[in-house]
Order: sequence, then C-alpha cells, then structure tokens
Amino acid sequence: MKRVIIANDHGAIDIKRKLTRHLEDRGFSVDNLGVDSEDSVDYPDIAREACERFLADGNYDFGIVCCGTGIGISMSANKVKGIRCALPQNIYAARMAKEHNNANFIAFGGRIDYPDPAEKMLDTFIDSNFAGDRHARRVDKIMGIESC
Repeated sequence: MKRVIIANDHGAIDIKRKLTRHLEDRGFSVDNLGVDSEDSVDYPDIAREACERFLADGNYDFGIVCCGTGIGISMSANKVKGIRCALPQNIYAARMAKEHNNANFIAFGGRIDYPDPAEKMLDTFIDSNFAGDRHARRVDKIMGIESC
C-alpha cells in the first residue's frame, strides 16, 4: 500500500481533512501528524516533525504540509536537508513539481482559493513522473545548495 505523511497547522484543518479523505479513497495509507484544533500552533515545528519522520522512515511515497497559505510551512520544509517541497498554484505547477523538480513534498494553503481543486492538483502530482535527464542535473544542483 502506498504511504503518505500529512501535517498541518490550525489554518489548514479543512484542507488536510479533504486531502486525507481523497488519498484514502485512492488507496493510500495516510499518517496524520497534523492538528485538528484551531488552537494556534507554529507551522515550522509541524513541518520539521513531518519532514524528519518522512526521512527517518524511508517508506513514504511523498509528504504533504499545509498551513494558512502554504508559504510558511513550505519554506520551513525546504530547510530540512533532503526535502524538496513544492507549493503549486495550479494543476500545471503540480505536474512540473514532480516532472521537473522531483518534489518529495507538496504544500497547500487552507485559506487559499485555488483556480483548480486541491484534489486535482494532488492527483496530478501523484500521477506524474520525474522526467530525469536535464532535470536530474538541475535537481542535483538544487540539492547541492544545501551544503552552502
């Protein structure tokens, strides 16, 4: 069974629940590290926990992080060595996140009105494949920046 880790702060409870149901309907096992309360929590802590668990476990297909806009939590996730977290704004960007950047995390904003349904963006991300070739060289360069 495919496995996904998902985590969210107080600004993204509804989108986390919606994406979790959607993933389960697609046959994924979903590990939820997110909150289900509107009590304020700090998204950097949520991102770090999810990313560290993702890397330590090694058996997740990908991860999802969500906050109010997706911006802060994706920035936090990208600070964790080995994580490439994309924040797509539409279906095209979701596809490119996988095809060109081989993202292992995807972020969404719970307070964002997306032009495309978040579930469709997620499906596109899941169903896309890394193109490799010149994109592999670029991903290697992205990962090389971690050592700076």
